[in-house]
Amino acid sequence: MTDGAPRRIRAGRRAVEIQRPGKILFPGRGGTPEYTKGDLAEYYRSVAPYLLPHLRGRPLMLERHPDGVDGPRFMQKNTPEHYPEWITRAEVAKEGGTVTHVVCDDTATLLFLADQACVTLHRWLSRTDRAAGPGRPDRLVFDLDPPDDDFAPVREAAAVLRALLGELALPAAPMTTGSRGLHLVVPLDGRQGFDEVRQFAHDVAELAAARHPDRLTTAVRKEDRGDRLYLDVQRNAYAQTAVAPYTVRARPGAPVAVPLAWPQLDEPGVHARRWTIADALEQARTDPWADLPARARGLGPARRHLAELRD
Repeated sequence: MTDGAPRRIRAGRRAVEIQRPGKILFPGRGGTPEYTKGDLAEYYRSVAPYLLPHLRGRPLMLERHPDGVDGPRFMQKNTPEHYPEWITRAEVAKEGGTVTHVVCDDTATLLFLADQACVTLHRWLSRTDRAAGPGRPDRLVFDLDPPDDDFAPVREAAAVLRALLGELALPAAPMTTGSRGLHLVVPLDGRQGFDEVRQFAHDVAELAAARHPDRLTTAVRKEDRGDRLYLDVQRNAYAQTAVAPYTVRARPGAPVAVPLAWPQLDEPGVHARRWTIADALEQARTDPWADLPARARGLGPARRHLAELRD
């Protein structure tokens, strides 16, 4: 079976060639559809207006599956020399040197990455194109990690965290991960460094777990969690990443990490893999995070109030 002749897809002033567009990346099994590299590229082209605002200026870690999601996985940080010169790069510090990440600023870059069988885009929580620089995050993420595929505890934990963040006057937005859990994303003004942000997230999670010790935990070791949901804040560190909104996950059926409006979280049919590349664009068009304030908040007042709540 042939993988097809190369396909050229226009993106603004550029035309990006997709090699072997018929190559199966997501084998159909267990009732899930089969999707090809061409399908992945078409999805990223169509969702680009909604995805790119979440990627611009952010270093990426690329999750590549050249032989499909059943084959070897490559987690790529450094940008290969053969990547086109028109792709934006960001050189950031690491222990003992630097690393040059891809930054996805346009649709053409998205298509090129799809051609490289990059299924999932993992983004930094800080930006390199702002005065604050890569050491000051403008996103805080709570990763709600359930012990199994039951989504009910995820809903409950999201409600608990939303209420607590509400007490701290910090708006948060939910997003399915396309895997098992949910991310709560808190926009920040980028004034604090990663250490301060991670400590704040840890303190919030500790308070939530203290209020609901039978349901929630901050225990890093799996054997210490029991059947409680893990409130993971480890992504809030320099050079750590979180899956980007509207990115595809390397699982059967090509599920997508999808932002939600809060009322949707209570709908019975919603779970972590509810949306796929077949219908995630429809969800994107509803602008589910429209209620987030245009101006991000600082952590100063929230930290002071949190200290009072913990006393």
